[in-house]
Amino acid sequence: MSEIAELGEFGLIKRLTEGIELRNESSKKGVGDDCAVIAPTEGTVTLVTTDMLMEGVHFDLTYVPLHYLGYKAAAVNLSDIYAMNGTPRQMTVSLALSKRFSVEAVDQLYAGILRACEEYGVDVVGGDTTSSLTGLAVSITVLGEARPEDIVYRNGAKDTDLICVSGNLGAAYMGLQLLERENAVYKQQFEEARQTGNTHLMEELNNTQPDWAGHEYILQRQLRPEPRADIVKALAAAGIRPTSMMDISDGLSSELLHICTQSHVGCRIYEERIPLDYQTAAMAEELNMNVTTCALNGGEDYELLFTVPLSENDKVSQLEDVHVIGYITQEKLGKTLVCRDGTEMELKAQGWNPLKAE
Repeated sequence: MSEIAELGEFGLIKRLTEGIELRNESSKKGVGDDCAVIAPTEGTVTLVTTDMLMEGVHFDLTYVPLHYLGYKAAAVNLSDIYAMNGTPRQMTVSLALSKRFSVEAVDQLYAGILRACEEYGVDVVGGDTTSSLTGLAVSITVLGEARPEDIVYRNGAKDTDLICVSGNLGAAYMGLQLLERENAVYKQQFEEARQTGNTHLMEELNNTQPDWAGHEYILQRQLRPEPRADIVKALAAAGIRPTSMMDISDGLSSELLHICTQSHVGCRIYEERIPLDYQTAAMAEELNMNVTTCALNGGEDYELLFTVPLSENDKVSQLEDVHVIGYITQEKLGKTLVCRDGTEMELKAQGWNPLKAE
């Protein structure tokens, strides 16, 4: 393994970025100067989003491969651009690295980032590297573009609009629960072996992987989420412009309440219409968790939540992997979840809050 100190900051940047080719016409100058040069095409505006992932807060490298971490760090930012009905074009990547990371480890992380950029046609045009005393931090900024008339905000939902989601919900959260459970089991077994001096068992535990059979989908949803560019393209092809839209990063309930608050409306969604995958439901049952609660509050699905006028019902109902789960109401009618048994509950935001006091 090679130490980063052997390369130095500029040597590391050269290693990570040499060979990167610019794909987008608006990318005039990429890595290699004091600034990237971006020239948006005529008739478009620039969209900008930034996200930071901190080791110990957003990810645990005990069970998150660096290649997957890089891909996910890029994907969650791309998702924000698609959630505005835009197209991502450029990306900057900043890393804070502790001394425990080798050059080869950073190669893996960057390979994941570049893989996501390749799949979604995005150029890496700059960034920064620095040292860290607390582990790994990944900060990514993405620039996108859209015609002003195409941009979709959170504040446009109207009374009687249909509430739609793409894909299915809760899978990423259940994948996280599975990873954390297996990690806890491993740590307990390893500590017991250490205390008894059983070096053979310690070595065996280090060389053994859990049996993930039957859980591949929920693990993929947690480790390697995909931004829903396909849904944005499908909506455009069908001639549907959402009245509001955002991606589901902190849970369906939290995101829907954001739309309601900013649009000054209420909502009514139906539990039986919330889309679930079989592996999500099976894992929830195994862990004795309520699958609807997981779907409402789990987060990290990075599916799209959007509203469309009632007049678009026939069109939106024909779109693949899009589900109508309810409708927008007047604000005075509140935010309601209609349960399978017909009872009604107030919808509350219980998604993940990184700044919540312990």
